[in-house]
Amino acid sequence: MDRRPGLSARLKLTLSYAGFLAVAGALLLAVVWAYLLRYVPDNPKGLLGISPNRYLLVHTFAPAAAVAMAFLLVFGLVGGWLLAGRMLAPLTRIRDAARTAGTGSLSHRIRMQGRRDEFRELSDAFDSMLGQIEAHVAEQQRFAANASHELRTPLAISRTLLDVARKDPARDRGELIERLYEVNTRAIDLTEALLLLSRGDRGTFTREGVDLSLLAEEAAETLLPLAEERRITLDVTGGAAPADGSPELLSRMVTNLVQNALVHNLPSGGAVTVHTEADGGTSVLRVENTGPALPPELVATLTEPFRRGTERVRTDEHAGVGLGLAIVQSVVRAHDGSLDLVPRPAGGLLVTVRLPAAP
Repeated sequence: MDRRPGLSARLKLTLSYAGFLAVAGALLLAVVWAYLLRYVPDNPKGLLGISPNRYLLVHTFAPAAAVAMAFLLVFGLVGGWLLAGRMLAPLTRIRDAARTAGTGSLSHRIRMQGRRDEFRELSDAFDSMLGQIEAHVAEQQRFAANASHELRTPLAISRTLLDVARKDPARDRGELIERLYEVNTRAIDLTEALLLLSRGDRGTFTREGVDLSLLAEEAAETLLPLAEERRITLDVTGGAAPADGSPELLSRMVTNLVQNALVHNLPSGGAVTVHTEADGGTSVLRVENTGPALPPELVATLTEPFRRGTERVRTDEHAGVGLGLAIVQSVVRAHDGSLDLVPRPAGGLLVTVRLPAAP
């Protein structure tokens, strides 16, 4: 935005210091005049026998006072300029860092030394902001690269199928349509997941009272056919867990967790337990499932977009798009909650979601 040129902060502080010093000097002279000279007899004609007198003191004091005022003004300007420059030096470093960040270099940090004061607190806050922005930008770049790769795959498959059908008119069209339908369904699911993830990251939703226990029961009822198909025991336990947020996003969060626990389970005979409870001012949702052992370094990356653990067991019809836990983390973060993933010693995963309880 264009602004008209004005006085710098350093010049303003300099003028303020000099002006204050000049006013203080003037007040001092006024005090001397009011409480000293008025008690001295006045002898404008310089008559003998009356010494000292006001006339002589005024004519002697006035030039000296003028010199002193001029000295105070110059001293205030020079001293104020140096003092203001020293005081504003941290602000100059913060300004330079902001300009550097504005050019796209987010790795720069101020790291201002010294005891804590307003400028040091501003510097630390600015460094923290740069760190968060750098991490967010890196995450978005990685996400965009992964998303473009994931979307390119179904489009490339669709084009290949259409090329094959064009070159071979005798090919079974029913099989072609079925494969195109599966590819397009996967692309649509990926697009919807990307939109949901973006919505959770923005945090633009209306909050209302939601009971996590009801959402857990609904998710279990919806995914019960999948559990029966894979011969997995699905249990929902616990009590009410009221939270404040978006019913749609929280429902998707619970569904993703339960579906993730079912899909990445034992080939058959596994178990999934969903537990909800209210713990003081926190509503807790725990989803625990059996399955193969997971190394901690793999668990730490499962919430990244398009991250799929190679050791985890899944079926082809439920391969997913790699955004399940990423969406969960985004929803939890948007609701000011916390998400913990802990590998079970016997194999499988324990996921714990903590959200602020509804008033």
